[in-house]
Amino acid sequence: MSKTDTAPLEPKKLALVTGASRGLGCAMAESLAASGWHVMAVARTVGGLEELDDRIQAAGGTATLAPLDVTDENQMKHLADSIAARWGGLQLWVHAAIHAAPLAPAGHIAGKDMTKSVATNLTATATLIPLIEPLLRAGNGAAMFFDDIHAGEKFFGSYGATKAAQMALVRSWQAENVKIGPQVLIDTPAPMPTATRARFFPSEDRAPLADPRAEAARIVALL
Repeated sequence: MSKTDTAPLEPKKLALVTGASRGLGCAMAESLAASGWHVMAVARTVGGLEELDDRIQAAGGTATLAPLDVTDENQMKHLADSIAARWGGLQLWVHAAIHAAPLAPAGHIAGKDMTKSVATNLTATATLIPLIEPLLRAGNGAAMFFDDIHAGEKFFGSYGATKAAQMALVRSWQAENVKIGPQVLIDTPAPMPTATRARFFPSEDRAPLADPRAEAARIVALL
């Protein structure tokens, strides 16, 4: 992980954003930073993280970049240990990391696409929850996840099934923590012109779609 700011971090609330280099995760990181949070931005794409950091700094915010793979359990353990050692806890975890496998009939799903979908959309979430939960409890924090409506639709077998499984896991965690915390929040964003959606609907008119920054600002206002 690389520290990219020089201002003291202790007075700021800390937000971990997994899947921060593009789409809604990137917009959430920018919006949180603009609202005074220090953002721990996690993604595999170094260039995307650096571009995010440039925009955050230009707007007067601060971030720490963590070019890590959420499907690598050892890297996620290192991330959690580093957050605990430096900050002691978290005030927010936004989980936006997702794998959008190509659309395909259920009878023609490629094994590699399903394997990657399971690893990113389900297993990584199941790995992160027990690692992040103690940090959120220590920081009196909350977790934010994003639901989708494509489960069960034709050709969405890989993405729809694994996203639905992720949300079933998250809702179990949410129900378990009602009295003891951390709070688990779920939002269903409006359709946005993200790379994920473009992969599913390459020829659609993107003009009517919601601006990811506007959606991020709406979600941050709910926190």
